[in-house]
Amino acid sequence: MTKPNDLYTMAHVFVSAVRILEYRDGVPPSLAAVCRLLDYSSEKGGYLLARLLDLGILTLLKSGFNDRIGVADHLAIENLPRDTEETRLSRELKKFKAEKQVMEDKVAAIKAQQDQKKQDRFAEIEKKLKQKIEQNKS
Repeated sequence: MTKPNDLYTMAHVFVSAVRILEYRDGVPPSLAAVCRLLDYSSEKGGYLLARLLDLGILTLLKSGFNDRIGVADHLAIENLPRDTEETRLSRELKKFKAEKQVMEDKVAAIKAQQDQKKQDRFAEIEKKLKQKIEQNKS
């Protein structure tokens, strides 16, 4: 099963992980703990944390050793778009496929044109041969 990659779903998963870890451990979790639970890289976790902090969904609790994550406004998740965001890579891939199709169409048109020219040449040669045969018969 493929994992949804839209911000709405990712926010729900991330906030759920924060809540589960806070319930299990009795303290707000660190980013590293959330990333371990979700099997995210620290970069992906940091990116999501920054997005959710900016949106006011999560809050950062400063402590002496490391920062902890808390849930600020979980209802703000419902304001996020629910459809899958089209990535830049998928847009570029669609563009490439469209350009490739155009090129294939051009090649097919050129090939058809060459085939027609070839048929016309053979028809012309056949016509001339028939004329010569007719001339030799007479």
